[in-house]
Amino acid sequence: MGLLPKQSERKIGLILSGGGSRAAYQVGVLRAVANVLPKGAANPFHIISGTSAGALNAVAIASNARRFRTAVRTLEYLWKNIDSSQVYTPYSSNLLTSASSLVLSVFNGRKSDSVVALLNNKPLRQLLARVIRFEKIQRNINLGHLDAISVTASAYSTGESISFFQSMEGIASWEGPHRIGVNTTLELDHLMASTAIPVVFPAVGIANQYFGDGAIRQIAPTSTAMHLGARRILAVGVSANSHKKPLEDEMTEQPSLLQILGHIMNSAFVDTLENDLEFLRHINEIVPLVPAKLAEERNLLMSEVTLLEISPSKELNVMAMEYYHELPKPMAKYIKEGSSGTLLSLILFESGFCNALCELGFKDAMEKETEIREFFLEQ
Repeated sequence: MGLLPKQSERKIGLILSGGGSRAAYQVGVLRAVANVLPKGAANPFHIISGTSAGALNAVAIASNARRFRTAVRTLEYLWKNIDSSQVYTPYSSNLLTSASSLVLSVFNGRKSDSVVALLNNKPLRQLLARVIRFEKIQRNINLGHLDAISVTASAYSTGESISFFQSMEGIASWEGPHRIGVNTTLELDHLMASTAIPVVFPAVGIANQYFGDGAIRQIAPTSTAMHLGARRILAVGVSANSHKKPLEDEMTEQPSLLQILGHIMNSAFVDTLENDLEFLRHINEIVPLVPAKLAEERNLLMSEVTLLEISPSKELNVMAMEYYHELPKPMAKYIKEGSSGTLLSLILFESGFCNALCELGFKDAMEKETEIREFFLEQ
C-alpha cells in the first residue's frame, strides 16, 4: 500500500510553531518525512499553518508543493548556510543606547514616526524575496497540491491573532475569541509581520493595521489548521519542556535581565503549542463519551483529531551555549556567555547551530519512523 494521503477524507495538517533560529529543527523533521514518503511525492499536507519563523518554513513548502523533497532540500540549504547578517543588522552601533532611547520614548509619551525596534531585519526581507516565489502558491493550490496555507500575525491595535490564509474555493474567513482568519493572497509583508518579534524587529504595516510576531497572544496554535479542515495534525515543536521534570533545573540567584527576557520569549514562542496539544488530547478522551444523539441535537462536530507531535529530545538552550562562539561580536558585547541560553537559542542564526538543529530534528523524527508511516496511511 502506497503513502497517498491526498485520497483520505481526514485531511492532514502541518503546524510549524515559532521560535527564532530554533525553527531550523523543523527542517530536519521535514527531511525525515520526505525520506519516509515515496521519491518524487508532492506535498503530503492538505493544510500548512506557520507562525513566526515557522511561517517561513511553511510558505517555502507551499511555494514548492509540487515536489516535497525539493522543497525540503531548498529549506535545508537555506538554514544550513545562514548567518545573522542575512537576518538582521543593528539600527545603532550601541544596542544599550537604542534600548535606552526606546524606554525614554515610552515614559515621555512622545509619538514618533521612527521605527521602534533594536534590530533592522531588512536583510531577512531581501533574503526571503530572493528564495520564495509567492506567485507559485496559488498555482499549487489550483493543481491540488494543497488546500490552504496560513501565516499568523498579531494585530497591535486590537491584540487579535490574525491568520492570513490562501486557499482553495469554499474555505471562508472566520472569527473566534481573539482569533480571526482572513482569506487573502499571501505576500512578503504577511511573512515579515509574522516574524516581527516585538521591540527586536519593527512592526509591519498591512492595509490600515500594524502587525507583529504571530506567536504573541496565539493561545491556540492548532485552531487555524482545524478551521481550515485538518483532522490529522503533525505538529513540530521547538521545545524539550515536555521531557523535563518540574523544577528540574536549580536557580540559587536572582535571574538576570537577559534570563527574564528569555523566559518571556520562551513562553510566547514555545509553550503555547504544548499546552494546546495537551488540551486536544483531553478532548480526544472525551469525544467517545459523548452520546451520538446529544452531539446531533447540539449540532456538535465530534470527531477525534489524530495528533503526532515531534519535538526536540535535547535542551536547545543547552545546545545553543555550545555554539556561543558563533555569536557575532557586536551581539556578544551584550549577551555574555552563560547569561541566557534560552535567548541565545532564539537569535543564534549561525550555520553551526542551525546545522546541529537540523540533524537533531532528522534524528528525532526518524526515531518515530513507524509512527510517521502510520500517520500518513490512516484513513
